[in-house]
Amino acid sequence: MNFIKEIFDGKKSESSHIQFQKFSKGLFKDKALIKVKCSKDNFTISTTYEFTNDLVREAAEKLKEEKTKVTGAIISTLNLDNEIEFKSKKQFMGVKQYVIEKEMSGNEILNLLNKIPKVLFALSFSFKDVNLKIKAKAPKSAKPKNKDETPKPDFCKLITKDKEFIQEFVFEKSSFKEAEIFHDFLIEDIIIPKELENEKDFSIIREKSLRKGKIIRKALIDGNEIKTEKEFIV
Repeated sequence: MNFIKEIFDGKKSESSHIQFQKFSKGLFKDKALIKVKCSKDNFTISTTYEFTNDLVREAAEKLKEEKTKVTGAIISTLNLDNEIEFKSKKQFMGVKQYVIEKEMSGNEILNLLNKIPKVLFALSFSFKDVNLKIKAKAPKSAKPKNKDETPKPDFCKLITKDKEFIQEFVFEKSSFKEAEIFHDFLIEDIIIPKELENEKDFSIIREKSLRKGKIIRKALIDGNEIKTEKEFIV
């Protein structure tokens, strides 16, 4: 389940907490963008980078114990030299890019996601009716070419015949041809746990504090707009 669906379902997890760690108070527009196209044979999901790990996890859960060729990169500021097997490593401005190119099972991918959840798994792989492609590079905030345009959701792309994937991303309607989803994050408060009141390390405070606010979701489905809001503390 992706972190947006999780929050709208009233659930919490480490994954959704990690998504909001970097945010201070304020309104953050055009985050976690989604575009879905449905045809007779395939469903295509395109998203911004926020859904990277969620898509990899959902695809890996379908792959299970089967193996397939996995390519791409695991991206982090952490030193993962002894944590993962990699083909090569690139580094720029403190960001490490571990190049992956090997056969892996879905369970092996899931084990890594659970072991090091704070890194970006920009991995591409395909099997049966699932084809996942993610840009193997450190993401940047999606920006339009001019201020009147909306950023494009083009960091991740998944093509599948499995409708379950679609229902996780577009939960307003079960049947449609095309949908575009936009999210604004309004962070109203930063809740610092009592046990951290005397903590001097700001990075620890930022990492473990909870964000209180709401997600403003606008869905354009076959030309019809549906707007919803969901309060959260994660």
